[in-house]
Amino acid sequence: MQNALAPVLALLAAYLLGSVPFAMISSKLFGLADPRTYGSGNPGATNVLRSGNKKAALFTLIGDALKGAVAIIVARQFGFSDTVIALVALAVFLGHLYPIFLKFKGGKGVATAAGVLLALDPVLGLAVAATWVLVAYVSRYSSLAALIAAAAAPFYAALMHGATNQTIVVGILGMALIGKHWQNIQRLMAGQETKIGGKKKA
Repeated sequence: MQNALAPVLALLAAYLLGSVPFAMISSKLFGLADPRTYGSGNPGATNVLRSGNKKAALFTLIGDALKGAVAIIVARQFGFSDTVIALVALAVFLGHLYPIFLKFKGGKGVATAAGVLLALDPVLGLAVAATWVLVAYVSRYSSLAALIAAAAAPFYAALMHGATNQTIVVGILGMALIGKHWQNIQRLMAGQETKIGGKKKA
């Protein structure tokens, strides 16, 4: 019974860890307004950056990435199978997207997904991160960089590992990221998306 219950507890713990809202925590620590009340209204690092406080944005970014990585690292330490670890990756990511602590209205998951990918496979994580950085540097659009990196991630995973449970989870993460950026896609197409470091357009 204990062995059968352990994966369930691991998934629950991963979801709760993913639900920890670092954007809210950093905003309180740095005396900022609730990030859901300005900019895109998204409780994530990019929106916290719109407050003008780079330290708060960096704290949010690192926190959101670490919770994704920690969930994978701890699951491995407990000796779970590759399938359970893949599900833990999905659980911590979904916790960020739909956090119980914020009434299931969370961030877009870019930093948490990055932490998950780096922990699952550092080479894969670095390839996806490099894609994000390159597109963000050239375009100055965080959302466009996230969309292209999300679309590329499952292709990178398939090339590196073939059709494994890990590749399937990476594909799900990629599709979820694209789905969470639907409004950004519309703004990009309309030429109304905000560039990195800029204020949200009216």
